[in-house]
Amino acid sequence: MTQAETPFQRIAGYAALWSLWLSRVVEGIVVVLMVLLVLDVWLGVMVRYFVDFPLTFTEEAARYLMIWMALLAVSIGIARREHIGVLILFDRLRGVPRHAMLALFDLLGLFLFGFLFYYGVGFAVEGAQRLTMIYAMPKSIPFSAVPVACLLACVQLLLVAVRDQAKLLAEPGREGVAQ
Repeated sequence: MTQAETPFQRIAGYAALWSLWLSRVVEGIVVVLMVLLVLDVWLGVMVRYFVDFPLTFTEEAARYLMIWMALLAVSIGIARREHIGVLILFDRLRGVPRHAMLALFDLLGLFLFGFLFYYGVGFAVEGAQRLTMIYAMPKSIPFSAVPVACLLACVQLLLVAVRDQAKLLAEPGREGVAQ
């Protein structure tokens, strides 16, 4: 016999769906950036070593593509709980201490990414005054990867915190973080 679903568990179900949807959207963006990065690096190698036609823009494009790709991927790791955590201690705890530790980890993550978002916005705004060497585009475009990625990380942390706390509450005998 199953228990009736509580309002918190219903909200957690929506949080899990939104987290999955957001993760899939970001995964698609990261895949596109990865394809562009591979093509860009391949083009750079080909024109540098096999054709006497140096294209200087490929190195700068690769750098900015890699930065955006790596930072966006952080929220994917958070959605899957594949980020760094103190799992050795967490796995040994049960009940209230386990809930508290999970909440503490999530709050620390929110604080960290919120802090980086706040200062990243200022950094990106200041970057609008400077231009990149090859493209002559405002540096705010590559610099904005930090606040965008941190905002996505905060949203994912909130969603998985609700999802996982509800999972711990729903399964008191088998308290495990949702995978």
